[in-house]
Amino acid sequence: MIEKLSQKDIRTLKYGAIGAAAILLFVLGSAGHERWTKARANGDVLRTKLDAIDVDKAKQAGLMSIVPVFEMPQVEEEQKFLFRDKLSEQLKKAGIRNKPLQIQAGRKSPQSGYKLLLVKCNATCKFVQVLDFLARLNENPYLVGIEELKIKCDPKKRGEVELNLTVSTFAKQER
Repeated sequence: MIEKLSQKDIRTLKYGAIGAAAILLFVLGSAGHERWTKARANGDVLRTKLDAIDVDKAKQAGLMSIVPVFEMPQVEEEQKFLFRDKLSEQLKKAGIRNKPLQIQAGRKSPQSGYKLLLVKCNATCKFVQVLDFLARLNENPYLVGIEELKIKCDPKKRGEVELNLTVSTFAKQER
């Protein structure tokens, strides 16, 4: 069939093939250029976010001072003493005279490999002392959460409140 084509037809076919290749190259090139432009814009946005995160040492120290400290849980026997002692220390700092802390039986935690230990506290004190204690409770590195908090006012002694508090901590399950 090529033998039947004239020189002019062959030249037209060559130009057509070159034109088709140029169109294909242009379409693919413009799509690639568009993706490249979007990627560069996203990269610039990420760089500005990273620059905003980069904080000087003084600011970083200030931020770290307000983040609660957390100690990794120990085995159950050790963890309950650590947690109870730290909680007793915090109660004394707040000026709260409490009845002996009761450690309740641990129950299975939603976190695998850990048990949830509960410590119950009953005390009679002033309302201001309760607020001071609660404000500083997050300084306890073993605290996981407050499970129960009841504050009852005594109608006869308006200056005193009865505090019933149950707090929790994690403990490693023994294997």
